[in-house]
Amino acid sequence: MLKFILFCLVLTFSCLTTAADNSYPQDWWKVVDQQSAPGWEILPQSAKVGEVILSKRTELGVFSNLAHSPFILDGISYASIEGLWQGMKYPDTSLAEDNRNNILNWKHTREEVFQMYSWDSKSAGNWANQIYADNNLSMINYFDHWFIYTDGKEGSQFHLELITRAIRAKIEQNPEIKLLLLKTKGLRLKPDHQMSENVYPSFKYFEILEKIRDEL
Repeated sequence: MLKFILFCLVLTFSCLTTAADNSYPQDWWKVVDQQSAPGWEILPQSAKVGEVILSKRTELGVFSNLAHSPFILDGISYASIEGLWQGMKYPDTSLAEDNRNNILNWKHTREEVFQMYSWDSKSAGNWANQIYADNNLSMINYFDHWFIYTDGKEGSQFHLELITRAIRAKIEQNPEIKLLLLKTKGLRLKPDHQMSENVYPSFKYFEILEKIRDEL
């Protein structure tokens, strides 16, 4: 117990020092009890010197793909990046050649998912993933462009460019989010959940945000 208390004190001192030295809000590095957190979560205090976790426990959670952050892209409105991402897995009724329209057990419409955020959007994606697995599907679409976003080739590159444009639209169309992103300058942005080192670039929203921040 004594070692645990000393460990927490060291973490707290380190986080507060980092925040104070750089004039960043101290709350970005607040210490959270690891035992109360789910196994997938990377807590705010886990950041190394010069880093900050985009934790949903702080205001930086707005940078999550799940966050409610409305934006318009190519004339369509979305409630979150996740809503766009998962919605592309759903049938597109505007395309006659979309065979997904022949599958009857979709839980939502494409348009409904576009307006989702938080865990609702994630759950909608999980439902679609199961349908894809059951029906041996692999392609999603953005308007009339069909692609496999996990092919490691053209599809993955198109997905990266699309998600980058979407995140840029989210930042540019929400001034308070843009201002917050600028406040993180000087810090490396890190995800608040465990990720494989081999994930596709479009999954690395924190790196995309850094790139956009550098352009502001």
